[in-house]
Amino acid sequence: MTPILATKLYIPPLRPNIVLRPRLIERLNEGLHRKLILISAPAGFGKSTLLSEWIEGLERPVAWLSLGEEDNDPTRFLAYLIAALQTIAANIGEGVLGLLQSPQPPPNEAILTALLNEITTIPNHFVLVLDDYHAIDAKQVNQVLAYLVAHLPPHMHLVIATREDPHLPLARLRARDQLIELRAIHLQFISSESTAFLNQMMGLTLSAEDIDALERRTEGWIAGLQLAALSLQGHEDATGFIASFTGSHHFVLDYLMEEVLGQQSGRVQKFLLHTSILDRMSGPLCDAVVLDSTMSGQATLEYLERANLFLIPLDNERRWYRYHHLFADLLRLRLHQSISTFPAIAQSQVNELHIRASSWYENQGLTMEAFHHAATANDVERAERLIEEKEIPRHFRGAVTTLLDWLKSLPTSVLDVRPWLWVRYASLLVVNGQTTGVEEKLQAAEAALQGSEDDETTRNIIGQIAAIRSTLALTRYELEAVLIQSRRALEYLSPSNMLERATAHWTLATAYQFQGDRASARQALTEAISLSQASGNIFTTILATIGLGQVQEADNQLVLAAQTYRRVLQLAGDQPLQIIYEAHLGLARILYEWNYLDEAWQHGQQSLHLARQYDKVIDRFIVCEIFLARLSLAWGDVSNAATVLSQASQSAQQHNFVARMPEIADAQVLTFLRQGHLTAAVHLAQAHELPLSQARVHLAQGDPSTALKVLSAWRQQVEAKDWKDEQLKVMVLQAVALEAHGEKDQAVHLLVDVLAMAEPASFIRLFLNEGLPMVSLLSESMALGRMPNYIKKLLTAYEAEKQQNENISSPPPAQPLLEPLSQRELEVLRLIAQGLSNQEISERLFLVLGTVKGHNHKIFGKLGVQRRTEAIARARELGLL
Repeated sequence: MTPILATKLYIPPLRPNIVLRPRLIERLNEGLHRKLILISAPAGFGKSTLLSEWIEGLERPVAWLSLGEEDNDPTRFLAYLIAALQTIAANIGEGVLGLLQSPQPPPNEAILTALLNEITTIPNHFVLVLDDYHAIDAKQVNQVLAYLVAHLPPHMHLVIATREDPHLPLARLRARDQLIELRAIHLQFISSESTAFLNQMMGLTLSAEDIDALERRTEGWIAGLQLAALSLQGHEDATGFIASFTGSHHFVLDYLMEEVLGQQSGRVQKFLLHTSILDRMSGPLCDAVVLDSTMSGQATLEYLERANLFLIPLDNERRWYRYHHLFADLLRLRLHQSISTFPAIAQSQVNELHIRASSWYENQGLTMEAFHHAATANDVERAERLIEEKEIPRHFRGAVTTLLDWLKSLPTSVLDVRPWLWVRYASLLVVNGQTTGVEEKLQAAEAALQGSEDDETTRNIIGQIAAIRSTLALTRYELEAVLIQSRRALEYLSPSNMLERATAHWTLATAYQFQGDRASARQALTEAISLSQASGNIFTTILATIGLGQVQEADNQLVLAAQTYRRVLQLAGDQPLQIIYEAHLGLARILYEWNYLDEAWQHGQQSLHLARQYDKVIDRFIVCEIFLARLSLAWGDVSNAATVLSQASQSAQQHNFVARMPEIADAQVLTFLRQGHLTAAVHLAQAHELPLSQARVHLAQGDPSTALKVLSAWRQQVEAKDWKDEQLKVMVLQAVALEAHGEKDQAVHLLVDVLAMAEPASFIRLFLNEGLPMVSLLSESMALGRMPNYIKKLLTAYEAEKQQNENISSPPPAQPLLEPLSQRELEVLRLIAQGLSNQEISERLFLVLGTVKGHNHKIFGKLGVQRRTEAIARARELGLL
């Protein structure tokens, strides 16, 4: 994580001798009973000063964040938002901060949800101030703010100070009385405030008529009054000076600016103009930029503050300051004019000021600020060096956006002589979730490399290009391309480039997994874990560890795989990383196989929640839905399983997720067979060439002989490939088919072999899902005296499930209704009475949302009511609750 500028978090201290504004303080206090206080007015209306006065007398903690253009990146914004909150609650957001550095962090909504949950633990009411919000114009940051406002805890109060209204549903907030607004008309000085400001604070002796005239000229604009007061200090004829003002206050400002600057010495004017390039100033930084040994930067800043020259302190120690924004804007406009009438000469000298600032920031270890000034100065060599040598984190999205913006601004001719910048450009696009334009950047890098020496640097760039291409190919399931590019990357990448090599090993392993080469996948994953741990990259370590768990699971090492998946969750900690959905799903599958269905459901739901946070170009949410449908079948809820699978199929077709269609069809065949839809099951099994499903269909048709032929051929294939998980499945079904074919002894002996293979991993659902035919075979196996404890465990689990299903299917108790509520409707009604929303009921009962709404409609109809509250009351009258 790049360093946090603490000055952005300081509450501006209250200035001495300010004009107190009790009428506005009272209005702000009213806002403490609302969600949001909005202070929206143009520059120079005293927004920050008013907040400082209010906070001074506020008896509750306040977190402050001053925003700038650099905060338009949502990750940087969130990082500073958390840093601000930590000024009042030191441990808030610690887990969330780690997410902001990962290459594939969860969406902002997930991060905010986690953060808001932590905020609820703060015991006292507190205030968060976002100052200068007008600097934000990024849609994603505005969405973050909107989500924050919508879900604000009741003990948290948000204050936004801005020159422009933020992109929030202000009309809705007004209608709900959740908003207090202060605008320019409220902030304008009234007559008594103008008099106190001009004659007491600024030391003038103006008449009431002059003050009224000045108020009219400046329209009560505080900055205009301040500029006028500074100018009047050098004029004896105050009345004539005031009468000379014409036009709106914007033109008045331009005129007064000349007056104020004109009253300063040449050295102070130079200091003001040269330091105007800085967003924030300290004495040493100003010394480095101005390079004037005759004056101290710190002393000059203190003088400017005493002289009320629009300087705002950013900390209590008076070490850091900033100019009033409008004042800084006008200083920058005049900076070029003051240097030279020739634009090229002026720009060159302004660039030199930025380079001095960049050098100072670099020496202080503030690399992003150093890079910002180098890029502003168009010093490509310095900016390039800072990226490379100072290791600006490429996976920190706050840095990604800044770097991408700079790279986009560079001419092609500049990038062509620096091929590695083309590669960095492409890699940052991938990190940012973009694939469009990546290949073009890589081809440009290759073209720029032509004629280069075949040294280590060139080879490393070639390796990076290949690594990026392997990742792109993986998103498209182009496995041959993944293998080719991953191997090329490992051939060319420097041995010291451990992070890139770890990623290449991971993409290689993933391709091996898809191809079924599990031994090669395991070897590549082991290497990826070793390299990623050595490089300190936790994200790649998590990716590779998940892959290792999947290989262990496929090899029927369920206990070991469960430990591996849990290790992933430990590595992630409290960070809701999207990628850990794979660990939750792996654990869910194993817990399902061990018949811990409730725990499996919890991990399955968590997996689906995280997987859905990916863009729709990622198909993994469908895999989660398929698993949850299978879990529904285990619970006997065939209807819900069919609904979930139908929706998954529609999603796969809509988004062209061709690779997922066989998995969906495999589960749908089971559902159709349970529903008696034999024709549909036959069609799917044949269309997708699913051997196990085809065998099940033949058994359902009463043709075990054909089923055995299909299973025998499939078993030969999976044994040749050493697919241990598929080998178990086919042997179990073979045993069932042999019994159906009248070969019970052979079936029992085969089952004993299967049990010997399955017992070390404690498989249960593998057998339970086959129903009564398997019970018969297990009873016969028990008579042989082989593995009696394991078989008894399986038979006991079957009896318990059978009993549970009988209880569920038994008719509900008598109800005094013409049309009684079903067992499921009673379940839904009880959850309604507990206050659960439809979505929460959907998650609790593992039903799709539409099914829950359908149950609600039927419940309301049977009870003769229209609302939830009426349904609860009526149910209690009838003794149903």
